[in-house]
Amino acid sequence: MNEIKKSSQELLSQSPESVPKTLLQKLRGGFCLVIGYLLSPLCWWNDLVFNLPIAYLFGYICSLFTPKLLMPGVIIGYWLSNIIGILLMQAGAIDVLQKQNQERNLKKELLTGLVSSTAYTFLILVLIQFKIIDTPSFFSGS
Repeated sequence: MNEIKKSSQELLSQSPESVPKTLLQKLRGGFCLVIGYLLSPLCWWNDLVFNLPIAYLFGYICSLFTPKLLMPGVIIGYWLSNIIGILLMQAGAIDVLQKQNQERNLKKELLTGLVSSTAYTFLILVLIQFKIIDTPSFFSGS
């Protein structure tokens, strides 16, 4: 009987950091992980279904200010949708895979995601520039 009281007191005295994550946090993390994957450049079919419509909508909103902003807005919208996808995947993976509730540094997580997304974008541009990967003909200058 004393052992039961001791174990119940230990459970009650545990700090929030040692309590396992709730089902709601894991579901939220899984949802963010799936949506992030669908928006990220890791999903090979997402551009036609998700990223290009989002990018076009962003470009259209930009073109309401000046019509010349349509294409730059589409390019920026596409880039932003990919970055948001990577950030959502990162946040979802942390929610799902992290064992304990730890203090999260949102600024550091955003900076890490932004730097990794930008590095990925520059890597793809370098691979295209050195003709290691090829682009479709409608992107070429000829």
